[in-house]
Amino acid sequence: MAVNSLYFTEEPQVGLTEVDTCTLEIKLKDEAIQSIVSSVCLSFGLIYCFFGYRCFRMVMFLSGFMFGTSALLLLYYEEPVLNTQLGMEMKAGIGLGVAVLCGLMTMLLSTMGLLISGLQLGSLLSLSILVVIGQFHTLTPVWVPLSAVLAASICTAVCTLQWQKLFSIIYTSVCGATTVMLCVDYLVGTFMLPDQVHDMFCQVPLQSLCWFNWAVTGICPALSLIGVLVQWWFTAKGVSHTDDGHKKHKKNCKKYDYREPRRRPQPYRRRRPPPLKRYAGDVLAPSYLQSLQERQMGTGSSTSSISTITHTLIDFDFETGSMVPLTAASPVFTV
Repeated sequence: MAVNSLYFTEEPQVGLTEVDTCTLEIKLKDEAIQSIVSSVCLSFGLIYCFFGYRCFRMVMFLSGFMFGTSALLLLYYEEPVLNTQLGMEMKAGIGLGVAVLCGLMTMLLSTMGLLISGLQLGSLLSLSILVVIGQFHTLTPVWVPLSAVLAASICTAVCTLQWQKLFSIIYTSVCGATTVMLCVDYLVGTFMLPDQVHDMFCQVPLQSLCWFNWAVTGICPALSLIGVLVQWWFTAKGVSHTDDGHKKHKKNCKKYDYREPRRRPQPYRRRRPPPLKRYAGDVLAPSYLQSLQERQMGTGSSTSSISTITHTLIDFDFETGSMVPLTAASPVFTV
């Protein structure tokens, strides 16, 4: 079975001149929706570049969002069966759900967010350098650029976990500058830089960049350097992404300190027993004590004893003010 070749060559004919693509007129894209999206992305890129570290939570969410979207698009590209069986709405819903889930994980878990940010930073830096090198040298076999990207990503991820603030500023500046570069490349009408990356991994000879392509490419390093300096000296000065955690911890400690004395009283604060109060009825009358002593001694006549007991009861009631005698009185008769 014969296979028709898709590539063919023609002999140069007399009278035909070579067309210099670098001298062609640069036409702006006239699609309304794509231009609006590019303009919005351009604005986000500038915010990323100069104020990225101040929006740390948003940056962590968007890094996870981009990671989930890229991973799912790569899965669709490697598995054409999924691409054909699933509809456009189904793929969009799955992609949005996975991207939002990854974004929430990176926003809530700062360590995971910094790790993914470091991987993305290494990928952006290595791809930019490889595209420039590919203009002068052939990057074959395919494992050479893949190994370079993987090694750079791992190194920057480890450094991001070690020096979090510095590499977070570098990441936001580089990511914002790359977004601005791609938006300008699209608005100019060429959009050649993503094609350069695709051709490099597909082992296709890279197309030579024109002077305006080099100018657009130069936006990334220049804007990245300016963004790092502006954030380090102005917008991110005195700001730390760990301040929120420390403030919450201090608030919780203060609440615990306020509640602790109420729950557990201090050991040295003991209640003293109430002072004993004495009343008039607690003291025995002297006459009553004298009568008891006389009865024990057996002195006095019966009449005197009776009168003494009666007198004792009357004196007791008068002095103590009590209506009930302390002991039951019974008449005592002596013979």
